[in-house]
Amino acid sequence: MNRRLWDISQPLDAGLPIWPGDTPFAQAGTWEIGQGSPVNVSAITMSTHSGAHADAPLHYAVDAPDIASVDLMPYLGECMVVDARAAGLLILPEHLPDLIGVQRVLFRTFDAFPKDEWMDKTTAIAPQTVDALAAAGVRLVGLDSPSIDPQTSKTIDAHLAVLRHDIRVLEGLVLDAVPPGRYELIALPLAIIGGDASPVRAILRELI
Repeated sequence: MNRRLWDISQPLDAGLPIWPGDTPFAQAGTWEIGQGSPVNVSAITMSTHSGAHADAPLHYAVDAPDIASVDLMPYLGECMVVDARAAGLLILPEHLPDLIGVQRVLFRTFDAFPKDEWMDKTTAIAPQTVDALAAAGVRLVGLDSPSIDPQTSKTIDAHLAVLRHDIRVLEGLVLDAVPPGRYELIALPLAIIGGDASPVRAILRELI
């Protein structure tokens, strides 16, 4: 049986929208076929938070695990996609569906993902919502926004809540084409030693 796949990653190229002040994506050729080389090889420069990415606990606590040290199981398994476009600027506990048996939750907040521009105001997750997710047994939370906190936040309350509950985080997903429901999530981070995050190739697969 061929199960349907949804690629929920952002393509990485020079036009990738980035957090203001962060490192833009760039790719340059190192060797090219036909110029004394039998292969093409290139070098890339980018932020660890480029496109669809997994935050490490190290991102929000200096003594927390890096992305190479985290357990991979939260990034692989059944998940629920929730349409949270009506939530406004904060996803609150009352916006959560029944989460019985759910360990991974992905929130859609955009009508259409802003692939060509940076949006200054995006939907975030309230810290009390993180508490409710943890109480329901959720091990990973993701969304299409660039951060689970408001972009202007200096206290990063949602990030500190996921740290407290040891919940993994995915940000920058593209969920436009994915109907609400249950899927298999595959979104493994790279084993970057000392990494505060890692880009991921995030995939949803139809359940059997």
